[in-house]
Amino acid sequence: MAGIDLLFLSMMAGHTEQTLQIARLVHDRLADPDLRTLIAAIEVTEADELATARGWLAQAGRSARADEHAGHGTGPDQLARLRDAPAGEVDRVLVEVLATHQKGAADLARAHLAAGTDERVRDLARRIEQSRTAQVAMLAAHPAAA
Repeated sequence: MAGIDLLFLSMMAGHTEQTLQIARLVHDRLADPDLRTLIAAIEVTEADELATARGWLAQAGRSARADEHAGHGTGPDQLARLRDAPAGEVDRVLVEVLATHQKGAADLARAHLAAGTDERVRDLARRIEQSRTAQVAMLAAHPAAA
C-alpha cells in the first residue's frame, strides 16, 4: 500500500472519529425522526468504515493518530455550537455542521480517487464519496436547512 493510500486512511479515520463525535453530541437531542434515522445510519456505516481503515493501517504497521486530522474537518467552535444548541435549534445546527463536515469527507474521498493507487482503498474512497455526497444533498433538502 502506497504512502498516499495510508495518508488517506489516516485522515479519513480522523474525520470519521469526528463524525461519530458529532453523532454522539446530538443522538438523543434531535426532534426530527428523519434526522434521527440519518444519524443512526451514519453511526453504523462510519463505525464500519473506521474499523476497516484502522485494520488496513494496522496491517501496514501504522496507526491513525488524531493529530493527522488536525486542521481539517469540523472545528471546536462548531462542535461547541452543537453541544450548546438549545433544544429547538439542535436540528438546524446539526444540518449546518454535518453538511459542511460530510462535504469535506466527500472532497477528501474524491481527491483520493484521483491520486490513490491501492484498489481496496480506492473502493472505500468511492463508497465514501458516494454516501457523503448523498448525505449532503439530503441535508441541503431538509426543512431545517432553510
